[in-house]
Amino acid sequence: MADNNQRALVLFSGGQDSATCLAWALDRFAHVETIGFDYGQRHRIELACRKNVLHAFGKDFPAWRGKLGEDHVVSLPFFRDLGHTAMTSDMEIVFEENGLPNTFVPGRNIFFLTTAAVIAYRRSLKHIIGGMCETDYSGYPDCRDDTIKALQTALNLGLDTRLVLHTPLMWIGKADTWAMAERLGGPALVELIREETHTCYLGDRGQKHPWGYGCGSCPACELRAKGYGAFVARAGQ
Repeated sequence: MADNNQRALVLFSGGQDSATCLAWALDRFAHVETIGFDYGQRHRIELACRKNVLHAFGKDFPAWRGKLGEDHVVSLPFFRDLGHTAMTSDMEIVFEENGLPNTFVPGRNIFFLTTAAVIAYRRSLKHIIGGMCETDYSGYPDCRDDTIKALQTALNLGLDTRLVLHTPLMWIGKADTWAMAERLGGPALVELIREETHTCYLGDRGQKHPWGYGCGSCPACELRAKGYGAFVARAGQ
């Protein structure tokens, strides 16, 4: 078993951000496990996509192949009952009176990180990596750096341990996320993210764009498209 300080758990949804975070973790740690969540999300296609992406990580990137450990998928079906959101229901995506889009699932990242912490505790995984970001995001309060820092403190107190929560994308935009993927895994990783990952909130895999598959109009697609355009423009300079 790798030293505890070299063991990590990545919140891996199957999307662009989490795939980049997985590459970031594999570049740094000797043993990396992944965790995904089935919470009744409207875009459940991501659960199928994540399997393809994990398979490709193990097959196409020899330097990382031996570091990939167990994949955990946790069912959290109660999210549908906790709140009526566009992420878990077939409803139009709109901004609400509080300024947040109705794709915000209250407490989702807090639940995710808490669940990941329990698994990390049991499996001696010191580092937990998530794709939360304050730069290019929809204003979700549980993506903020202050939230993650506070949660790390609470989890370590509650579990009497010393887990470390990492958010490598916290202060960068989507263009820089594409650039990070290229820096870590070269053009092959950029192509894998374009072809196999899924980010679209509507779960649309029928339309292909230069940046990947999606409806092209939901907030997630718009962010991804804008970031990819900026990334390509920089590369052409």
